[in-house]
Amino acid sequence: MPNNPSDEGNTVAQQTDDQPKALKPALESMTLLVAAVIVHDKATNRVVLLQRSENAKFAQGLWDLPVGKSEPGEPITETAVRELYEETGLTVKPESLKVAHIIHGAWGVEAPNGFLTVVFVAHEWTGEPENREPRKHSQVRWVGAGAIPDAFVDTTASALRQYLSGGYPVSLSGWV
Repeated sequence: MPNNPSDEGNTVAQQTDDQPKALKPALESMTLLVAAVIVHDKATNRVVLLQRSENAKFAQGLWDLPVGKSEPGEPITETAVRELYEETGLTVKPESLKVAHIIHGAWGVEAPNGFLTVVFVAHEWTGEPENREPRKHSQVRWVGAGAIPDAFVDTTASALRQYLSGGYPVSLSGWV
């Protein structure tokens, strides 16, 4: 009988230079990490939205926030900055992003093991919104906070509405 049964069969990370050795990721069970950005112009009370095109991988024709998947090893704030720029041409500084909402989905089109979306808000940016991915989006534009379209991706619509109303900052999607 081992002296410490809780360690049986477990690999212990070795430390080198005060950093633990990274364990091999369990990619088959990983939750997809996603970033979304609410660009909110408080002076005019409007937000930047995009409408997905008929060529989009999912939610064809629906409105959405600028949103995208994190690359391996990429900090979530960098994902937000990168995706916002790639989709809209707007530039924000990572340190100006504030967490507005968290969405935890049980599954998604490209996330059979679930997804976690960190929804940031930016009140400072440079540039004007433009459709930089016309194959994925039919339009990108400012929309008044009181005129959010009904035909909107459910999860991000809920996050946007919760943010605008000062509501609860966490949404669960697809959980029983």
